[in-house]
Amino acid sequence: MRSVNHVASKKRRKRILKLAKGYFGRKKNVWTVAKNQVEKSLQYSYIGRKLKKRNFRKLWIQRINAGARQLGLKYSTLIHKLKLANIQLNRKTLADLAMNHFDAFKAIVKSAS
Repeated sequence: MRSVNHVASKKRRKRILKLAKGYFGRKKNVWTVAKNQVEKSLQYSYIGRKLKKRNFRKLWIQRINAGARQLGLKYSTLIHKLKLANIQLNRKTLADLAMNHFDAFKAIVKSAS
């Protein structure tokens, strides 16, 4: 008889099937189908982590733009003036100020102009 390392292969399958927990139909319990789906799911999650950063940056820019428009400026003009005034605040912070602390945002815009 040939020697088969059943412990390792079972562990490998068990790990994949554990990741497939909660999937619909055969994707959760049939080895070959689950393996393919878990592989695809991991690709989606990798891509999703990159998209999340992109989406948050878009959201912050929209919020900064909305705050800037209330003060009679465009987003691009505001960012340019902040850069010239050497005010180094990131978009996340600026968006938070524009949404939750508008007076502080207004003061920053005034100091940049």
